[in-house]
Formats: sequence, C-alpha cells, structure tokens
Amino acid sequence: MAVVEKVLIIGSGAREHAIARALQRSPQNPQLYGLGTNRNPGLLASCSQFEIGDINDPDFVLNFAKENGITLAIIGPEAPLAAGVADALWEADFPTVGPRQDLAQIETSKAFARQLLTDYHIPACPKFQVFQTLEGVSEFLSELGEYYVVKADGLTGGKGVKVAGDHLHSHQEALTYAGELLAEAGQFVVEEKLIGEEFSLMSFTDGRTLRHMPPVQDHKRAYEGDTGPNTGGMGSYSCANGQLPFLSSSDIDEARRFNVDTISALKREFGQPYQGILYGGFIATAQGVKLIEYNARFGDPEAMNVLALLETDFLEICQAIVGQTLHETIVQFGRQATVCKYAVPEGYPNHPVKGQLIDISRLSSTGQLYFGSVEKTDGENLKEIGSRTLAVVGIADDLEMAEAQAEKLISQVSGPLFHRKDIGTAELVQRRINHMRELRPND
Repeated sequence: MAVVEKVLIIGSGAREHAIARALQRSPQNPQLYGLGTNRNPGLLASCSQFEIGDINDPDFVLNFAKENGITLAIIGPEAPLAAGVADALWEADFPTVGPRQDLAQIETSKAFARQLLTDYHIPACPKFQVFQTLEGVSEFLSELGEYYVVKADGLTGGKGVKVAGDHLHSHQEALTYAGELLAEAGQFVVEEKLIGEEFSLMSFTDGRTLRHMPPVQDHKRAYEGDTGPNTGGMGSYSCANGQLPFLSSSDIDEARRFNVDTISALKREFGQPYQGILYGGFIATAQGVKLIEYNARFGDPEAMNVLALLETDFLEICQAIVGQTLHETIVQFGRQATVCKYAVPEGYPNHPVKGQLIDISRLSSTGQLYFGSVEKTDGENLKEIGSRTLAVVGIADDLEMAEAQAEKLISQVSGPLFHRKDIGTAELVQRRINHMRELRPND
C-alpha cells in the first residue's frame, strides 16, 4: 500500500492557498497540514490541521513537523527561508521545497546576489556598487546621472527600493535615503536604473535540473495606469502561447539561461543544491534582458497564474525537487491565458483599513478565488487584516476573455476594497508593446 504523503505548507497568504489547491489536484491524495500567521479560510478548509504561530522560528516549525509525522515541507514566504527553517527541517530529515539559508541569500541580500552574478560572469547585472558607508556614493550617483536606484540590502517586503524619478528626485534625496538604510542595516546597494518592461520567470529546480514556468507580468503599482506607491503586487497575467506579447523568444531564452547559470553558481559557491523555486524578476531593455532581483520562492501573485495552469502532478514535482530527480519529470502547463487581480483594503498599501468585513456570497466561482490577508471570524464572516485581501484568477483561451472573467469575479466581492481594473486589458498590454518598440525600433 502506498504511503500517504503528509505535506506541510508554511505560510498563510494567497500564494500558499494556491499551493494547497495545486496539491489537492494530485492523484496521490496527500494529507495537508499548515502553519501560518493568520487563519486563512482557504488553508483552514484545505488542511487536516492548521496552526497559528511564528513560522520564522525553526524550533516551532520542527516540533509541528515531528508531532504530525510530516513527510514533505513546502516553504511559501521568504522570511522563514532567511531564518533557516529549511536548514532545520533538512537536518531533522524532513525533505523541504525551499532553499537553505545560505542559498536563500540570492533573495535575502541584494548585495550578495549582485556579487554572485558578477563573480561567476553571469551578464545580468546593471552597473552597481555595494556600500557600507556613504563614502563614494555621491561620485557613483554622478556617474549614473539621473538613472539610479537605491536598494535596501535585506528583506523589505518589496518596499525597500527607491527609484530616481518615481521616489527620489535629486542626488541629495538619494543620499538621505542611503543614510537611512545605512543606519538600519549597515549596507545598501546603488545601481543603474534600467529602462524597459519587467517580467517574472520562475523555475522549479532540484539544484541540477531546472523546469521553467511560463513568463508572467506582475503589476507593482497600486493604482491604474501604473501609478501610486509600490505594493507586493496588484495582479498579473500570462498568455496562452507561453510568451508575453512585448517579449521576443530570445528574451525568454536569455532569462531561462540566467536562472540555469545562477543555480550552477550557487552550487559552486556553497557546495549544496538549491532545492525549490528560483524566481527571476527580469526587465527587457534595449540592450537585452537584465535582472532586477531574484526571489527564492514562488512570486505572489505569479504563483496563482502558473499553478492554475499546471497539468503535471505538483506533488510529483515537489518529490522530484527534494529527491533530485527532476531530470526524470516532464512538467507541463495548460495552453491558456490567465489574469490574476487582487482586491486590497481601502488605503492600501500605506494606510490600509483593518478589521472590516468583506462579503463573497455573490461570487459565482469560488474555485478561482484565493484568500490572502483575511481571517474567518468566530462566525462565518470574513474580515480583512491589512494587506492584500484576496485574489481571483480568470482562465480562458485568450487574454481578453481571461481578463473579462477575472474582472467579473473580483467585482462580485464587496467590502471596503479596491482593485486595478486595467490589469490584463488590451490597452495596458498594448502600451507595453509600444514601449518595447520604441526601445527596440529594429526588432
């Protein structure tokens, strides 16, 4: 008789709800367990047992794994990776999807990531310098002119980056922000501002083999027309042909090659395999593809796009990652378009309302709904708790139909919420295409 996998999902956002959904489609019928920071309704319904606690505490996670006889763990967010949760699980013989602490520096330290790619001759970096003092910052800013970015070195939830023109309007403002980062963390990065169109390219990897996912475009700005403050991501889309309309096939090939070379570099650097998901945040420029940043886990919202399309048994992929047999696994995705749209609290991201009730009773398809920063109250009510509340994913044969479906679904949710109506629309996508044509008139 086959052993039933007891799978632990660490994290409690919409990304982790999407992971649970994908596992529930497995013909192996795994038993799901969860550890999170909020009572996510989707995970509560999916898991045999779900516990609230400090998911960044290796001992807490390890004790739960032991008590419940966990056979496989999947780490959703970045903070537990930074805290060494994967190391603790592996050392106690709990196979884990998610890189060890050293390897996770590819996300947790911007300076490490840039230096690694430079040391291993991976040509994905813009001009950059790492600073431990303010000495030399003015000179480097002068070299970059009006095209500069100042980045916090550690984890900041996507909010530690300030860009010239958007957030910083003079070299003096850049120096002031650099001083703040120095006081907080002792190190920061200044780099060239890249002009182009951003996209996400995620890969499953067991440390030797990579299996790439379809490219996705995320939308970080809070408001329509790509305006307003940066967020964790307001939504994303992917296309039925496995491409993006503003990219060439060589752009996607280049991003894949960077992912492959980076996994190889990490193995050479630390002598250990990177087992999990590598997520490259790339930008297509007039000079080719460059890396904005790496993440050491699924993107959120991008996970919802790709996992909704995944046709291969997700549990089988996870087993291949931890067993280092990914070379034996063919990973397939459906040839459909997806559009993910997030509903977020009024005032998000800077001053979100909290504790307000939301209503999903009019939603025509809960199978395309993913719960994020929301909790079930003692009754059956749902309340928003301050960050991105819930997402829906439209899936159809083309982008136009997928967008219409997503817009219809997200509009059926009521409460003190807002969402970006323009994500996945023909008008917004055409702007991306036009921008790349301006940058590459000869393509």
